[in-house]
Amino acid sequence: MNTFKMMTITANEVNKLRQMTGAGMMDCKKALIESEGNFEAAIDILRKRGQKVSAARADKEAYEGAVFIRTNTSATEGIILALNCETDFVARNQEFIKSGETIADAAHEKNPDNIEKLLELSVDNKSVNEYLTDLMGKIGEKVYISTYEKVKAEKVVGYVHTNAKLGVLVALKGINSVDTTEVGKDVALQIASMNPIAVDKDDIDPKIIEKEIEIGKEQAKAEGKPDDLQEKIARGKLNKFYQDNTLLNQKFVKDPSKTVAQLLDSVQKGLTVSGFKRVAI
Repeated sequence: MNTFKMMTITANEVNKLRQMTGAGMMDCKKALIESEGNFEAAIDILRKRGQKVSAARADKEAYEGAVFIRTNTSATEGIILALNCETDFVARNQEFIKSGETIADAAHEKNPDNIEKLLELSVDNKSVNEYLTDLMGKIGEKVYISTYEKVKAEKVVGYVHTNAKLGVLVALKGINSVDTTEVGKDVALQIASMNPIAVDKDDIDPKIIEKEIEIGKEQAKAEGKPDDLQEKIARGKLNKFYQDNTLLNQKFVKDPSKTVAQLLDSVQKGLTVSGFKRVAI
């Protein structure tokens, strides 16, 4: 066994092989280690070991599907997952939708930490991974869970768009016993529509900020601005970047006269968003 290659097999590679074949995570990892990272050889290894491999779908793209959300009765915890398939026809198929609902129910009940643990859960006397493999055999398309996220907060509000291809979970804090369901839905709709990259400016990756400043300086330079003003101009552009891309600083889509932060504060002083998950097919 190549010890060096074992150390360089990444979770992304394992997940890619799982999506290609429908085989279990550990089986995929072992096959990739044995094949030294060669995906075609890894698929052959899985076949030889009698794995239920959807070989005919291995090279197919699965860019359709549906998003499913569950929250607990106290609305303090929620899960969101995306179940992918190849065609919109299957995404609208009742058996596909029922399967997604079943898996979402299991995830909500058992609260696994990640996709790997989710695939190990029992559904209809088989693992979720086996359940999905059987589903692929029935519908004739590649099917896999592309995203699974959890949210925990004082108040969690979920929103799934009417076509089920986009879902949002919003985490609110500072609710102070106020009913924030309606404003939570408004914020979820905001996230769905405007796709912010962070809650507030302090949550943005510093590398992104550095890049935006550099772009702003280059633009100012191209416009012929003096060297001593380029940094100041770039900083001004950065403020506009925050307004466009951070949730609390965005203009509220239903009433652009106020920001999302101002909207929340008008409902309850100190009410804010502690996090969110936006999942799109």
